[in-house]
Amino acid sequence: MSCGHSVTPMSLTSYCRRLLEEGRSRFVCAVCEEEWSFQEVQKMALLTPQEADDFKKMMWENYKEEFEVKSCPGCKSSVLRTNPNNLSVKCTVCSAGRVGSFVFCWQCLREWRGPAPRADCCDNEGCNTTPLETLKNCPDIVFQDSDLAKVTGCPSVRACPTCGVLVEHNTTKCKYVVCRCNANFCFICLKMEKDCNTSGGWFKLCSDGVAPRQTSIPSRRHV
Repeated sequence: MSCGHSVTPMSLTSYCRRLLEEGRSRFVCAVCEEEWSFQEVQKMALLTPQEADDFKKMMWENYKEEFEVKSCPGCKSSVLRTNPNNLSVKCTVCSAGRVGSFVFCWQCLREWRGPAPRADCCDNEGCNTTPLETLKNCPDIVFQDSDLAKVTGCPSVRACPTCGVLVEHNTTKCKYVVCRCNANFCFICLKMEKDCNTSGGWFKLCSDGVAPRQTSIPSRRHV
């Protein structure tokens, strides 16, 4: 591959299909996390025309889920939000016809008030803090694995410690989850996989125990 790591066409196809099934819209190397283009994957995996078409459809569906589109409350034009952790969104159409930028709240769809960027709410009265309410009120998770079943007090929804996107665990697999931002973290202690149980125990209890319920949404940062 372009990153220098080797993989067979069959393994590459299976790996990339799994990424798509997990909701990812792009392909990254499992070793160095360098991104591969679709064209590279298509060539190196020897995808059939049907496989390539299926991959494109899944990529587009996942992309739409990851990046939302709403109507600007000012001009009603369609606006794409590329950062899911910043509720303050600038409308370029409205901003072009006025002095200063027109920024609105993605959550309550009113002109933005208060400091920005923010991931929980703006300062408009009644702006809901749905993600925080979800983190506060979600039930505890019950893991299916015999060892992880001993874990108590772990919320069933977590905010990714890298980008803040809300993530759920399906209860049946190991304690690590991979977010759409590519962060691989422990659902129990919220540490990155490399920092949690460095002995590689995917189903072992965390030495630091269960991280408490989150009371804020982490801001997206580039890693």
